[in-house]
Amino acid sequence: MTTSRTRLAAIVLAAGKGTRMKSQKAKVLHEIAGRPLAWFPVMRALELGANPVVVVVGHQAEAVEAALVASLPGAPLRFAVQEEQLGTAHAVLSARDALGDHEGPVVILSGDTPLLATETLRAVVEARAKAKAPLALAAMTLDEPRGYGRIVRDRKRRPQRVVEEKDASAKERAIREVNAGLYCADGGFLWKGLAKVGAKNAQREFYLTDLVAMAAKAKGGAVAVPVPAAEAAGVNDRAELARAARVLKDRHSDALMKAGVSIEDPARFDCDEGVEIAADVVIEPGVRLRGRTRIGAGSTIGAGSVLVNTVVAEGVTVKPYTVTEDATIARGAIVGPFSRLRPGSEIGEEAHVGNFVETKKARLGKGAKANHLTYLGDAVIGAGTNVGAGTITCNYDGEKKHETRIGERAFIGSDSILVAPITIGDGAYVAAGSTLTDPVPAGALALGRARQSTKEGWVAARQAAKDAEKAKEQGQERGSAPAAEGGAGAGPSSRQAG
Repeated sequence: MTTSRTRLAAIVLAAGKGTRMKSQKAKVLHEIAGRPLAWFPVMRALELGANPVVVVVGHQAEAVEAALVASLPGAPLRFAVQEEQLGTAHAVLSARDALGDHEGPVVILSGDTPLLATETLRAVVEARAKAKAPLALAAMTLDEPRGYGRIVRDRKRRPQRVVEEKDASAKERAIREVNAGLYCADGGFLWKGLAKVGAKNAQREFYLTDLVAMAAKAKGGAVAVPVPAAEAAGVNDRAELARAARVLKDRHSDALMKAGVSIEDPARFDCDEGVEIAADVVIEPGVRLRGRTRIGAGSTIGAGSVLVNTVVAEGVTVKPYTVTEDATIARGAIVGPFSRLRPGSEIGEEAHVGNFVETKKARLGKGAKANHLTYLGDAVIGAGTNVGAGTITCNYDGEKKHETRIGERAFIGSDSILVAPITIGDGAYVAAGSTLTDPVPAGALALGRARQSTKEGWVAARQAAKDAEKAKEQGQERGSAPAAEGGAGAGPSSRQAG
C-alpha cells in the first residue's frame, strides 16, 4: 500500500528568468517539440509515478503555471511561488507547504533539462532506496567542467560534499566529476537539512548542494549516481535550445522508424511530442507534424507538408506542401499538392482536394472532388459531387457567416460563385461562370451569367477608330509648329497664331 511515507513526490525548479536566453519570456516557457521546457522534467517525474509534482515558479509565474496546466490536463500538479531567487535550497524550501503531509522520498529536478530520460531518473531514485541513504545525487564527468559544482570524495570514494566553482580551490576545480542538479532525498532529512543551510558562500545564496555534506555524515551517507552528461545538461541559451530540440527529434524519429514508420530524411523531419504515427506511414522530407496530429497506417505525407492537430485516417495521400490545421481526413482521401485545410475541415473517404484549394469549416462527402483553385468555406458537399476550378462559396456578408449546401452527385462548373446561404440539390448542374443567389432544385441546371453578345468586325472597326484618332493628333501637332523667320514658311497656321 502506498502511503505518504512511501509515495514518491517531485519538485521541479522553474522560477528563474534565464537571462542568457535574451528574451522577455521566462526560459522554461520556451518551446521545443511543441512543449515548454519545463514540461519535460515534469513529465518524466509523472512517468515515474510522482504524486504530487510541485513546480516552483517565480518569473512570469502565472504564465508558467497556465502553460503546464494546459499541456498536462488532469495531472497531479501543484505550484509554489519563490518570491525572491535566493538559491536552490531556498527554491526547494518554497515547495514545502505545497507538498502538504507528504513524508516519503522527494525527487528534485531542474526545469530546464528536457533531455532527461525516465530511466535515468529512476536510477537515481532506486539508488537512494537501495542504499537506504538520506540523499542520492546525479553525477556526470566532463572534460570541461567549468561552471559546475565539483563532487569531492573521501579516500574510500564516498561523496563528502559539493563545492561550487566560485568557492572551489584550484585543486577542487581540477575535479571533473560534477553535480548534475538532480536529487532524490528522504523527506524527513530534506526538510531538517534545509533548515540548517546558510548563505556563507561567494554568491550569498542558499545552496541545495550543502545537503550533500550533511548526508555524508548521516547513516547511509550520500550516494552519487553516474548519469549521461547529454541528458543532465540544462538549456541556457537559444543555441542550446536548438541543439536539445534536435536531440529530441532524433530520438522520436528513431523510435518511430523502429515501430515501422518510413522517414525518408530524419534530419528534415520535425515532430511534436504527442504526435501519433501508425506503421507503414511514409514521411517525405521537410514534413512537420504538430500538436495532437495522428496519422493512420499506410498513409503518405508529402514533402514540405505541415499538419497541425490533424487526424489522418488509413491509406490517405497528402501530397507535397499541404498545410492543415484542426482538420480530419478520412480513409483513402487525396489532399494536395498546395492545399490548405483550415479549422473545421472534414475530408470524406476517397474525396479529393487538389492544388490551391482552401477549405474552412467545410465537409466533403465520400468521393467528392475539388481539384483546382477553389475556396469552400462553411460548406457541406455531398458524396460524389464535383466542384470545378475557380469555384467560390461566398460565405461572409460583412457581418455574419452563411452556409452553402451542395447535394450528392452534383456538378459545379468552373469559375462559379455561390452566394450563401444557398442550397444546390442532388444531381444538379451549375453552368461554368455562374453567379448564383437562389436555391437550385435537385436535377436542375442553373445558369447565372449574362447572355453572350458577339459583334462581328468589332476588332477591325476598333483599330480603324484608333488609327483615325492617331492621325488627328499628329495633324494637330504639325499645325502648331513655329514658322521659320523671313515669311517663306509662313502659312495660315502662323497667321492664326499672330
